[in-house]
Amino acid sequence: MGHMTIAKKKVYEKLAQRLDQNPVGAVINETLFNILNIMYTEAEAAIGSKFPQRPSSFESIVDKMGLPEKELVKLLDEMANKGLVIDIPRGNTVFYMLTPLVIGFFEYTFMRVTDKLPQKELAQLFKEYHNANGVPEKFFGSDTKMFQTLAYESLIPDDVETEVLSYERASDIIRQSGGGALSMCYCRHQAQHLGTNCDAPIEDVCTSLGGAAEWLIRRGFARPAGVDELLGVLEKTEKLGLVHLGDNVQNKPAYICHCCGCCCGVLKGINEHDMEAVHASNFIPVVDEDKCNGCGVCGKRCHINAVEVRGNGSDKIAVVNRERCIGCGVCLAGCKQSAIQLQRNDQIYVPPKNKKEQMARIAKERTR
Repeated sequence: MGHMTIAKKKVYEKLAQRLDQNPVGAVINETLFNILNIMYTEAEAAIGSKFPQRPSSFESIVDKMGLPEKELVKLLDEMANKGLVIDIPRGNTVFYMLTPLVIGFFEYTFMRVTDKLPQKELAQLFKEYHNANGVPEKFFGSDTKMFQTLAYESLIPDDVETEVLSYERASDIIRQSGGGALSMCYCRHQAQHLGTNCDAPIEDVCTSLGGAAEWLIRRGFARPAGVDELLGVLEKTEKLGLVHLGDNVQNKPAYICHCCGCCCGVLKGINEHDMEAVHASNFIPVVDEDKCNGCGVCGKRCHINAVEVRGNGSDKIAVVNRERCIGCGVCLAGCKQSAIQLQRNDQIYVPPKNKKEQMARIAKERTR
């Protein structure tokens, strides 16, 4: 942290320790301190370090923060504008919660273009942090993941269509939400600052729903979008061969991302760290050996290298690594031979009922 005074350094150390108390937590290292020093003023860091674990009303945190009400309101408002706290109006008061690293201010930092933060510098620091020792394990190591894969619905076999539940269908999730918001893809926006982004869309592609969408719109991170527009994004991203990753909950999911293996932090967790970073869908692609001509299109389309062509000459055939595959359906959509089909898994994964249960599971798994 450079030439910080001892007193200032302690403030940021306490903030880092508080962030590590969130269910997903944080690896505390020098890169994190550099990030926090940019994101938080010293006054904001002091506030963040004192935040309760659960959403708390303004009245309940005033004394804890040790600041006059007007000063605290102003600081909290400035922090919310940077995505460092989430403010939730409820009745005659406002509830506040400290934003975690993920899903949290790492994502919010790149959901929009802003000159209030040095985004290029932060893009490099975030990259360094995400690849630091212990960080992938901290973010993705729990048995309960933050994301679940949503298979391409058009490829679900007719004979199991009625078995598929609403939380497995991206279109049902969007319709039930009644609309939401669209923002920049934070992963590809970050990659753009690093000069490593692909040609997949950055603008108006990240889908947020429910209360999460309302907050993002109110704080200027996203714009409103109706059901039809969100369904249009779903269709567009399928045509581009992107992977649908949704919030890993049954009820009121907060987001659906449309991801590529080169930029997406979750899929890179698989590609670069060989981790089970996301729950697979309840489907697996199965290759029909009689139809497959070994052209390799499916392998090229797969974002996590879970499909490869084996053999030589006329004996070439696509092989799916069932241990690695997340059941997204991207490989099927490019097969002109109709040689791959989605098959329902024997064991069906059921996500946590809601965000509270999801975070409780992750917190419990962290301390096992």
